[in-house]
Amino acid sequence: MSTPRIAVLGDRASVLGFKVLGFDAVVAEGPEAARAALARLVQQGYAVIYVVEATAAGMLDAIAEYADRSLPAIVLIPGSRGSLGLGLAKMKRAVEKAVGADILFGKEG
Repeated sequence: MSTPRIAVLGDRASVLGFKVLGFDAVVAEGPEAARAALARLVQQGYAVIYVVEATAAGMLDAIAEYADRSLPAIVLIPGSRGSLGLGLAKMKRAVEKAVGADILFGKEG
């Protein structure tokens, strides 16, 4: 059985450190480059694609196209400049959809 392919997509400063962990670092500057890179990674059969939040912000519609697929798992992560809260918001929506309630934040979120 082969090892699942994992990529990290985003700006250079945010993704290059992931190479040390054995992930494929894909640098994309700008929304169009990021959309093309995401489509290429999906076509190449990556199992997990981490996308830096700042990169994802310009292509949320493209990411949403893959939301109903089992693979790839697209996970939003903070970049080198910190979090925009997009990854946490996406996780919150997924949990609400799965269990029918906000169990992460309750009435405070």
